[in-house]
Amino acid sequence: MTAPQNLSSEGALARLAAVIESRKAANGGDPEKSYVAKLLHKGPDAFLKKIGEEACEVVMAAKDVDHGSDPSKLLYEIADLWFHTMIALSHYGLDPAQVVAELERREGTSGLEEKARRKA
Repeated sequence: MTAPQNLSSEGALARLAAVIESRKAANGGDPEKSYVAKLLHKGPDAFLKKIGEEACEVVMAAKDVDHGSDPSKLLYEIADLWFHTMIALSHYGLDPAQVVAELERREGTSGLEEKARRKA
């Protein structure tokens, strides 16, 4: 496994976030010409349903990899999931940098401790 490339990864996420933002109706996004604009136009139920579908596809692809399938299929499905969650982020006025900041905030914290804090 290769080490993550933070600068290019974050740059790619920021560029994608900007494209998604440009597809909002307020920014001239046309549901007849853009898949993102179409999902945003339909409202949260449309893109939230896609997130659920993509999450299921990630699980199925991971199970397939466990049984010898090509891991690139898993990457493809995770990319779809991330893409659709980024549409949700945009809709709710959030951006990928905030997700990265939250992950950085959790860095070095035990996952068990983090989960316990959320229950308290």
